[in-house]
Amino acid sequence: MAAVGLIAAIAPGAAMAEGYPNKPIRLVIGYTPAGAADFVARVVGEAMSKELGQPVVVENKPGAGSTLASAWLAQAPADGYTLGLATATIYGMDQHLYKVKYKADSFTPITRLTISPLILAVNKDLGIADVKTLAAKAKANPGKFNYSSSGIGGSPHVAGLSFANAVGVDMTHVPYKGGAPALQAVAAGEVEFSFGTASSVLPLGTQGVVKMIGVTTPQRSAVAPGLPTIAELGLPGFDYTFWFGLFGPAGLPKEVTDKLYAVATKVLADPAIRTRLVDNGSEPAPSRSPAEFKQWAQQDGKNALQRTVQAGVKID
Repeated sequence: MAAVGLIAAIAPGAAMAEGYPNKPIRLVIGYTPAGAADFVARVVGEAMSKELGQPVVVENKPGAGSTLASAWLAQAPADGYTLGLATATIYGMDQHLYKVKYKADSFTPITRLTISPLILAVNKDLGIADVKTLAAKAKANPGKFNYSSSGIGGSPHVAGLSFANAVGVDMTHVPYKGGAPALQAVAAGEVEFSFGTASSVLPLGTQGVVKMIGVTTPQRSAVAPGLPTIAELGLPGFDYTFWFGLFGPAGLPKEVTDKLYAVATKVLADPAIRTRLVDNGSEPAPSRSPAEFKQWAQQDGKNALQRTVQAGVKID
């Protein structure tokens, strides 16, 4: 009788995984079309749909620092038919900066999809070629060095906070409405520097519009192989890795989570998919397991929140 009870207990989940999916899957992202997140979602979603035998339909729900999409995901049924693309902010920063009802445990982590460096870009007329020179000039001009970002609480902002803390200099953050205007501000001399995504910075850097200094990842990146790391340039241990992960609502059955993990890992190993992602500024970086991803993402989110709180960042 005990064996029968055990079979009855596990059968529903196993049966669900066996028949899953049998209808289209929605992949919700909190970002506008044509951006880095949208590209990753569409490339990975298209490849996963071929493996799963059902369409993976990307839905853009931008707004409030991507929290609108995360709130939508948190309230979705835990049946595997609504998934989300999210990053470290759901593990603390969203709750700190915005009035959101969801918490870290409102989601089921499935796997990290990609990692990306941010690129430190400076105004080309400043004569700055490395991190040490930038830090020295900022220290020599307290309160006069400004950096731009795509908005309060976003990854470029947090990278700027991390950098200012690492060099021990107070710098003024100037938020703009998007990565493109933030980098144009660097080019125009409205601010001295910025951290931006590779897809945003590389075109301007290669044209000589801004000066590219280095990448924020601890190792050199295939996305920008010609650039050294900021750690190499004089800030040992500096690491700000921007990433996207695949999530479901809380309570997603383990069998469904494992199936989605296996499919995502498989498509990210495809050389053609890797090339498409790298060419657009992201490296495939699946986690070793959903459990490993959860632990890693929670710690990264905790680190980002700590930097934000220490800097006194808030949204009015």
